[in-house]
Amino acid sequence: MSDINTTPLVDVMLVLLIIFLIAVPVAIQTIEKLEVPVFESLESKDKVENLLLTVSTTDDNGVSAGEPGFQGASRNGECRVYFNNIAPVTSEELYDQAFERLDAIVQRAGGPEAIMEDPEKIPQVHIRGDVNAPWSCVAGAIYNVQAAGYPTVGFISNPVDPNA
Repeated sequence: MSDINTTPLVDVMLVLLIIFLIAVPVAIQTIEKLEVPVFESLESKDKVENLLLTVSTTDDNGVSAGEPGFQGASRNGECRVYFNNIAPVTSEELYDQAFERLDAIVQRAGGPEAIMEDPEKIPQVHIRGDVNAPWSCVAGAIYNVQAAGYPTVGFISNPVDPNA
């Protein structure tokens, strides 16, 4: 006989269903208003050597952020990468400046062997991407800084107000 007897399975499932139907309302009534703790964010103890990039796009009219008449980043806009959050750079300039910056840091530390002895000395790249910037813009920035030699790339997000 190859059929399985499902009667015991159904009996167990019905008993579990009844238990949960009784237990859930009791558990819900015992939980008072839940208070989620809100922690004050602390200032980051960032290394000065870390490279900060902002990735955005122009608006629909081709106007960049910071220029008069900027209406906000657009998914149809042109990619804009800001080196150390200040100077806009092209892909080639991003690679060149990132490479020169990393090379200067490595030479100041005493060469590749010296900097590899203390992983804390290895600079990182922190990218802040505009919510409307296409992923291809962010991916291009990641590619260029990794090609320049930065081993670690991270993202910075804007904190959300829990009380809003």
